[in-house]
Amino acid sequence: MDTLYISSHPDDFRSLLPLIAAEFCPSPPRIVHEDPPAEVARSRPALVLAGAGGTVLTGANAVSWYLAAAGKQTGSEKKQESQVWQWLSFAENELTPVACAVTFPLLGIMGVDKKSSRAELLRVLKALDETLAPRTFLVGEAVTLADIAVSVAALLPFKYALEPVDRKSLVNVTRWFNTCMNQPQFLKVLGKISLSCNCREIVVLSQSFRSCLFPLNDWFDLLFSGPPKTEAQLKKEAKKREKMEKFQQKKEMEEKKKKMQPQTEKKELGVITYNVPTPPGEKKDVLSPLPDSYSPQFVEAAWYSWWEKQGFFKPEYGRKNVSEPNPCGVFMMCIPPPNVTGSLHLGHALTNAIQDCLTRWHRMRGETTLWNPGCDHAGIATQVVVEKKLMKERKMTRHDLGRENFIQEVWKWKNEKGDRIYHQLKKLGSSLDWDRACFTMDDKLSFAVQEAFIRMHEEGVIYRSKRLVNWSCTLNSAISDIEVDKKELTGRTLLPVPGYNEKVEFGVLVSFSYKVEGSGESGVWRNETLELDHLKGKMVVHPFCDRKMPIVFDDFVDMSFGTGAVKITPAHDHNDYEVGERHKLTFINILDENGLLINVPPPFLGMKRFEARKAVLQALKDLGQFKDVKDNPMVVPVCSRSKDIVEPLLKPQWYVDCREMGKQAADVVRNGELKIIPDHHLKTWFNWMDNIRDWCISRQLWWGHRIPAYFVTVNDPSVKPGEDVDGHYWVSGRSQEEAREKAAKRFNVTADKISLRQDEDVLDTWFSSGIFPFSIFGWPNESEDLRVFYPGTLLETGHDILFFWVARMVMMGLKLTGKLPFKEVYLHAVVRDAHGRKMSKSLGNVIDPLDVITGISLEGLYAQLMDSNLDPLEIEKAKQGQKSDYPSGIPECGTDALRFALCAYTSQGRDINLDVNRILGYRHFCNKLWNAVKFAMRTLGEGFVPWEKLCGSESVSDRWILSRLSAAVALCDSGFQAYDFPTITTAIYNFWLYELCDVYLESVKPVLSRTDSEGQKQADICRQTLYTCLEVGLRLLSPIMPFVTEELFQRLPRRRAQDSPPSICVTPYPETSEFCWHSEDVDRQMEFVMSVVKTIRSLRADYNLTKTRADCYLQCIDSDTAALVQTYSLQIQTLSYSQAIYPVVGGDSTIPQGCAVAIASDKCTVHLMLKGLIDLEKEVTKLTAKKGELEKQMEKMMEKTAKNDYKEKVPVKVQEADAEKLRQNETELQKVKEAIENFRKMM
Repeated sequence: MDTLYISSHPDDFRSLLPLIAAEFCPSPPRIVHEDPPAEVARSRPALVLAGAGGTVLTGANAVSWYLAAAGKQTGSEKKQESQVWQWLSFAENELTPVACAVTFPLLGIMGVDKKSSRAELLRVLKALDETLAPRTFLVGEAVTLADIAVSVAALLPFKYALEPVDRKSLVNVTRWFNTCMNQPQFLKVLGKISLSCNCREIVVLSQSFRSCLFPLNDWFDLLFSGPPKTEAQLKKEAKKREKMEKFQQKKEMEEKKKKMQPQTEKKELGVITYNVPTPPGEKKDVLSPLPDSYSPQFVEAAWYSWWEKQGFFKPEYGRKNVSEPNPCGVFMMCIPPPNVTGSLHLGHALTNAIQDCLTRWHRMRGETTLWNPGCDHAGIATQVVVEKKLMKERKMTRHDLGRENFIQEVWKWKNEKGDRIYHQLKKLGSSLDWDRACFTMDDKLSFAVQEAFIRMHEEGVIYRSKRLVNWSCTLNSAISDIEVDKKELTGRTLLPVPGYNEKVEFGVLVSFSYKVEGSGESGVWRNETLELDHLKGKMVVHPFCDRKMPIVFDDFVDMSFGTGAVKITPAHDHNDYEVGERHKLTFINILDENGLLINVPPPFLGMKRFEARKAVLQALKDLGQFKDVKDNPMVVPVCSRSKDIVEPLLKPQWYVDCREMGKQAADVVRNGELKIIPDHHLKTWFNWMDNIRDWCISRQLWWGHRIPAYFVTVNDPSVKPGEDVDGHYWVSGRSQEEAREKAAKRFNVTADKISLRQDEDVLDTWFSSGIFPFSIFGWPNESEDLRVFYPGTLLETGHDILFFWVARMVMMGLKLTGKLPFKEVYLHAVVRDAHGRKMSKSLGNVIDPLDVITGISLEGLYAQLMDSNLDPLEIEKAKQGQKSDYPSGIPECGTDALRFALCAYTSQGRDINLDVNRILGYRHFCNKLWNAVKFAMRTLGEGFVPWEKLCGSESVSDRWILSRLSAAVALCDSGFQAYDFPTITTAIYNFWLYELCDVYLESVKPVLSRTDSEGQKQADICRQTLYTCLEVGLRLLSPIMPFVTEELFQRLPRRRAQDSPPSICVTPYPETSEFCWHSEDVDRQMEFVMSVVKTIRSLRADYNLTKTRADCYLQCIDSDTAALVQTYSLQIQTLSYSQAIYPVVGGDSTIPQGCAVAIASDKCTVHLMLKGLIDLEKEVTKLTAKKGELEKQMEKMMEKTAKNDYKEKVPVKVQEADAEKLRQNETELQKVKEAIENFRKMM
């Protein structure tokens, strides 16, 4: 074993770094808290490698890299390794020195300029904060050595120096630091870190603990002293101090100026409510003026009930009946039925945002559109909820009530609480046809379930068999293979198990000996022992009873594993079961359904299974037959529903033979009949379908569809009694009478001799979900809906239920109807939190979408945790997570912003790390939209009447914005066709924000203010263009943001008022065939114009011309470019805030002296007249200082790169970054020189 020598001081970051890195190692080193022997190493940390001839690694970085590499924490590829190495360098050379310089004085160690150091620390952390803005971790998507090194370097400031106000300004760093500190490996080494509250308290504290801080002085000396300094170094440092003092004086002056200025409070997001009395279902008031700013509460009020009452969401809307031929086609999609017990979470919100966008898009395209809602009875989950309620309120179990009364209780609960999720879906704006809502336990669907079972049973596809099932002792029920999570253990691990106060040990291999019958021989056999053949056919004696067990030889045993001999339990292990079948062994069941021991001798009889383990181990030790216990990597089966350890139990159950159905399901995808999007799921689909196992559909519950199968007893001596496992004695029927007739016919007796016992079990919930796409339309009975809407068009859902639900729908649809239930499957990603973690109540990161929509305080989030069923420790952990992620709670974002964010995140093929701050950003987008439409409506004027079509005399600005509008229409159309939601959201966002608001509306302001007759004519054309952009832009956005688009659309006049649809949600979606104004020439011209505008703006910013307008001379390479500038001169002048624009062709002689120069493109150079507008001498002084600074930086960089070992020692990525930095400095220096020269000419 390797040995790590480290300091025991709790703040020694040089030791903390390798200690945390060691926690990631599969084989951690032995830790020694003392100096290493002198002959081994001179300092700590030091790592002595056991298997490398006593090789010693010293230094925090070298030791940590070695340990982190062993734990795969140095990056997954060369690029990431290089990045990790850069961050190690950052931690050591940039962050650690300033962290110590700020923290040591607070701990009573003097001799440092604390004030200047603090400013430098905040500068370094600000840079880190910007880097972390789009990231969860520094390198890749998980913790690496980069995070360990930088967070450990930041530990002292966070513990002792950074006050709450500092941490608030460093939001990304603080979020990342807390994420790191809450990793289990960090917690094990550091414990719970308390963040600094008041730096002044630490000085008092440090006086009493001064003696324990002497090691810090050593670090300080190491970091800041080093060898004696040369005279040149001392001069250099004196200059540096002088420069720093000047910088500090300047900062103080700026602070004084800030204090003297009147403070303007940051404007909070306003909450405006809709207060006009509007009965549910009536149209909202759209005549009152719009509020000054966007408020979700105002916008989202009253619209949904009106949409619903108007029947917009029904496929019958606008036609006589659903069977009426529609040239636009039919679109049908059924909702993945949420559990009746469920409440909305972000996974539902994502599913419904995507599905509703698609549904609304198809509806606006004129298709006969149905999005069918439904709810799942959720057998296990619902039964557990109602059982808990019974126990809590009446201290009764379901057995106290009896089956019929208990089922009545469940129905009562369902009728009281079961509609909650429907109300939440309405809050999300989901345009479902609620009149067609279905519940899987409704009579219509229950009849379909019964019919499906009977048909498949009669065909032999459903059969009875006694096999090992996955048994959950907590649920008292079998569960299917795909409801079992495989938890991989690397060795001894303690896991929580429901019903046990203490965690239970797994991941060990126990060796013990048996006595061989008829001989004194006993022992543990190993594979080196070759005399095993003489044991063949012999028996060993059970240690605790007189039971004899045969010794069998089987290839299943790996002779190199353990002792080479293993005990087998055919009734409790899938592999042992097969060995038992081969050798005709007795199958002895030692566990009952509750996990208690049966068929065993006292004192173990009746013990709980994991308590019995300890007792058996102790008894073996008492008998002297225990040998040893070793770590054993293994996979533990865990019930995904109850988190119980799954036990294989022998039980007679009902199974679906999936071989032929699985083959069909694979074939329809292979031959292209069914399309799965994105296609990287195909490999998983084929792998599962080609290796599918039979599906156990029995569940030992009361709530659910009771299996319509009856065990037959024939009261006739000529017919021998049957066994439960014998399928011949089971019949299925739609009623007892039908089943009795079937049985009488099968056994050739009269019906009066038949006694029937219906199976107590219910069907797996996924059985009823598997036929959902056609059971909702009344199958097996014919109906208009079944004829029109089955097969459906699309199935959209999360990839995590690809096999739970999607595969079973495909198999059962093909089996029972001979048709695929849908033509396409679109699988979206799983929603995770901003740090990439799976949503978990215990982490406190499960977000209710309604809290994002309406906002919630941190205290409100805490209150929700208190109402949950988490234990106190988990609640505390969850609180910390919430406080870290939402220190001020979650602001009100609104439904539209949430929907837009979810769609914008939905990139195919990756999980979604959802950051609430980004959702808030889209609320600000709504406000920008709101203000743009308000401004535009004022511009249009009260009497505005839209023309039926554009006139063809549009200005260059008009033609450009219409071209961009056409491009947005094309991108949205192709995006919806390809389920590429980020393309849609980006196209709409860019059009509204960057093209319509930032460019077009600004550029046409002078046109709209003209009063001459020609100007009025041009202004009218401009208003028509603006109206077109607003009306089409809102229609493009409507499927994603239904509320705000409806609110604004209702305020716009209509092109054809007499036949205009009443709502935007039934107005045609913009088609590319209608909006064909896209012009690459106009786009290219405007791209050139904007490059000129940006160059002018950049020059204005360089010379601080915030309010002063300057003349601008645009030196063009040829007359064509000059003509183009002349055409767009008004736009350039307006957008660049210039006094006047002068296109010039020719040399510099044609341009007046006194201009600043910048190149806009290869065809145009900008000359901005500065003479008379700025202090030339002051600018030259400033630029000369900048020139000197750049030259020093370049000299330093060239010295670094000229070193002999630079190319060998420095990572390639760092070399590339250095080269890029040098190139940038050269470019900037050239610009500065040119500017100085230019100013001197003016002087």
